[in-house]
Amino acid sequence: MSAPHTIPEEVTAIRPGEQLDWDAIDRHVRAHIPGLEGTLEVLQFPNGAANLTYLLRYSSRLGDGTPAGGAREFVLRRPPFGVIAPGAHDMRREFKVLSRLWQFTRLAPRAYLFCDDKAVCGADFFVRERRTGVVIRAEIPPELRQHENVGHRVGLAIVDAMAELHGLDPAACGLADLGKPEGFAARQVAGWHKRWSLVRPESDDGLMDEIAERLAARVPAARRTSFVHNDLKPDNVQFAPADPDHAKSIFAWDMTTLGDPLLDLGTLVQYWPDLVDSEFVELASQAGLATMGLPSRAEITARYAERTGTNVDALPWWVAFAYWKTAVVVTQLYTRYLRGESSDERMVNIGARAPKLAARAARVLSDAGL
Repeated sequence: MSAPHTIPEEVTAIRPGEQLDWDAIDRHVRAHIPGLEGTLEVLQFPNGAANLTYLLRYSSRLGDGTPAGGAREFVLRRPPFGVIAPGAHDMRREFKVLSRLWQFTRLAPRAYLFCDDKAVCGADFFVRERRTGVVIRAEIPPELRQHENVGHRVGLAIVDAMAELHGLDPAACGLADLGKPEGFAARQVAGWHKRWSLVRPESDDGLMDEIAERLAARVPAARRTSFVHNDLKPDNVQFAPADPDHAKSIFAWDMTTLGDPLLDLGTLVQYWPDLVDSEFVELASQAGLATMGLPSRAEITARYAERTGTNVDALPWWVAFAYWKTAVVVTQLYTRYLRGESSDERMVNIGARAPKLAARAARVLSDAGL
């Protein structure tokens, strides 16, 4: 592997402790993707919170060391180091979804290869196409700011992308076996409660267990079954700079399954700012969303219902579930950092969000009479 000649803005040098066996990976990739020439260069996408995501760039060099042009770029994804919760970070699942779904929607990048030989890089991994564009995180990217009313437009585009995904026929996409819709909501509660039990801190006050019991006792009946992305939020959606009205790509498909699509809407509402939510900044992973001019939670909910014809009466249960689930996720990330399994300094204070998220989940349930 050679040192990168140029570093695109959205990637960085590889974080300490997150290097892989690039020689072994290079050999494997060349053996399964024909026509690769030149030297492998590797950089890291630093913004994901769990799975490790790298840019693989194959390019030839001129005599002075500058790129000769025509580089081919791919994305490699593998689970984080350390103890993995049961069923989490499923690279085989993500590969299965993306190796098929790209043929049916522009939102899915194409996956090229999957490897479960741990001798190559220590864990399952897969390689997909690299897509260029912009992702909305702490602020509207400069490439999108020339558009009028851009925050409102990209917000509606994210909802429309979710509606498009939920409108796909899993059987027609060859993915009818991706999940078991019957009992979906109850299994979600049981599965995430088990994950909580594996990372429960000594300071636990029992509220997370209480919420799990309340959720399990009031599981809503599903009115629809569709693909469920399971982590649909603004920073998992990509845009082309010239088009704020249509999402270009959705990323992070490793938890995709079949079930009640209100899980995705509840997840999105949980991540979404609202003028009446004075606590959003301290609860959110991307507090800057509050200043972007995004549509309100009520507006995105109405937009989704209009686009899909879905009855959203059960949405408060799913919003409460989303806050509770995110409390589990941030505790998992903080625990991994404390164990020395992650060198990502963003994780230093992330555990402090969990009690606030749990309190919000309990309040949403109470406000809905659940």
